[in-house]
Amino acid sequence: MVPSPLALLLALGAAATALAEPLRFVDCGSKDGSIQEVNVSPCPTQPCLLHKGTSYSINVTFSSKIESQGSKAKVYGEMMLVDVPFPIPEPDGCKSGIQCPIEKGRSYSYLNKLPVKSEYPSIKLVVKWELIDDQDQLLFCWKIPVEITS
Repeated sequence: MVPSPLALLLALGAAATALAEPLRFVDCGSKDGSIQEVNVSPCPTQPCLLHKGTSYSINVTFSSKIESQGSKAKVYGEMMLVDVPFPIPEPDGCKSGIQCPIEKGRSYSYLNKLPVKSEYPSIKLVVKWELIDDQDQLLFCWKIPVEITS
């Protein structure tokens, strides 16, 4: 029996998901939500090696403790206790896998990309990722150590 293309696709998807290990992260003040899991792909070991000119997939599973009409992401590189803003292609959480309005008690998968530009310096730092609700509170905030490399 020859497996159908759909069965092969599902098997490949399951294998790819198995490779994305949840990361150890620091919760940096999630007030209005609770993080279940953070995945950065590809990042097989920590600190994550982020190669210049590459884009990384971000997937955060969290549950909301509040209702919110929308959400906005802010990303920083923490260097010597200073938060340097990192631009991301889509800061609107409602366009990043979250069905808005956000409902209290519901679980969500937030999906985004982290592009690492070629002109970034080769440096070790901490990435801080925030998702802010419409009351300017943190639905989630997490940090992971990374190393930007050529």
